[in-house]
Amino acid sequence: MKGKTKRRWLVGAVAPLAIAGLILTGCTGGGSATPDDTSAASDATLRVNFGQFPENWSPGQEMEGGPLRIPYETLLARGDDGSIQPWLATEWELTEDSLTLTLRDDVTFQDGEPFNAEAVKTNVELVRDGATAYSGPLQAIESVDVVDDYTVRLNLTGPNPSLPTTLTSRVLPIGSPAAIADGSIAQSPVGTSPWAYDEDASVIGTRMVFSNYADYWGEQPGFANVELYAITEPEAQAAALVAGEIDITDTEYEVFPRFEGTSIETVEYPAIRNNLFFFDRGPGGVFESVDLRQSICTAIDVDQMSEVQGEGESATQHFAEGEVGYNPDIEGYPTDPAAAEELYAAAGSPTVNVEMVSAPYNNRQISIFAEQIAQTLPEVSITVTQLPPPEYNSTWNSGRYPLGLSSNEEQTPFEWYEAWFSADAPGNPSGIESPELAAAADAAIAAGDSEEAAGLWAEVTKIISDEALTCAHWRGPELLAWNSDTVSGVDAPNEPWEPKSVNYRELTPAS
Repeated sequence: MKGKTKRRWLVGAVAPLAIAGLILTGCTGGGSATPDDTSAASDATLRVNFGQFPENWSPGQEMEGGPLRIPYETLLARGDDGSIQPWLATEWELTEDSLTLTLRDDVTFQDGEPFNAEAVKTNVELVRDGATAYSGPLQAIESVDVVDDYTVRLNLTGPNPSLPTTLTSRVLPIGSPAAIADGSIAQSPVGTSPWAYDEDASVIGTRMVFSNYADYWGEQPGFANVELYAITEPEAQAAALVAGEIDITDTEYEVFPRFEGTSIETVEYPAIRNNLFFFDRGPGGVFESVDLRQSICTAIDVDQMSEVQGEGESATQHFAEGEVGYNPDIEGYPTDPAAAEELYAAAGSPTVNVEMVSAPYNNRQISIFAEQIAQTLPEVSITVTQLPPPEYNSTWNSGRYPLGLSSNEEQTPFEWYEAWFSADAPGNPSGIESPELAAAADAAIAAGDSEEAAGLWAEVTKIISDEALTCAHWRGPELLAWNSDTVSGVDAPNEPWEPKSVNYRELTPAS
């Protein structure tokens, strides 16, 4: 493989990023708020494939960072060193009661609408109050005040030291209020980036074209236009890349032999964290019993699954060592069939027949887990139903199914708790939270960014583990492949734990 870039991915390498985002209380942003000083190459088009188109482009809906970051921008951004930098907001001040943001005054949306404090208010309230995938992290925002045209204050329910980190992520891409109001943004994204969606040039289900937005507020990127494709199968992705039909794609190890002797290069980075969630754990629920949940967790062998898949590694918990939320006392649930049987007996040896859904990209993992559970606990039957990605994304954690597995990219324990485990978390359809967990989370939230906060959040994650609300933690890499004859500058994105993404602004035509 010509010039192949094969890097070992180390989870610890991204750990300081979450810490940096968690200790920003009371600071004001500094540094440049503009992209690198590059000019768009005349009519240069980047053809990128990330496996699927978002079902819904509205802010707050489930979509990967790769597609999202073509039309949209965020209020704050990650620097090359992982620090939080200005972007659509030039300054910010975080206190125990509020986050006040000073906004750029020279930005317009791609439909000509002005970007201002009212636009930010519209987006925050849309994501927080709607049926969105990312409403959880924004529940800490009690209200939004428009101080003036370019100053917005987010009033908080309590201390939230991770909010600046949240605003760099997929939680809050900023969309046009006009497109939000008429609902068109669901299928036709309108943001503030240098690439505006071109519906006329696009082909439904095949190609989405994003053309150069001439009135972009910052320096133009190296590629004037971006074409987004949705080729799902790894073999088809590799064939299209080698044939010169696309320039960059996510990929799989199994197709690497196709790249030998070509101009295709690859890079991998830590991007995926997923785990099993028990949703139906309320009174009378299938998984109400802690013993039953622990029994199932102990029957799963994540290492065996990783060997079968040929990638990834098991973990005891969601957070990596060095990240706030990591607790060295969490042992997780090492595979132990005898212990699983004892816990199952303690739960009353119930007969369990449930359905669990999967998508093409995690069907093998979920099916292996279901088989492992059945081998150790024959009376626990999990039927795995594979769904198309859009349907899977909108239903797997909706409460329709008693358990589920998917990626969860939350970077701070506050976000993770609010997304999945608090009584009103979007990912907790049972609405059940133990008094112990609620008390520990309240204490951690109240601690803000004090020296005690990290230890208190570690207690929260320990309770989540002990109660077996989630388990079977797995970490995997994202693999990108690109044609070095047509594009240069490809590397892992600045945003940590973000699959199917690349730093578009750092890419330039190779020629």
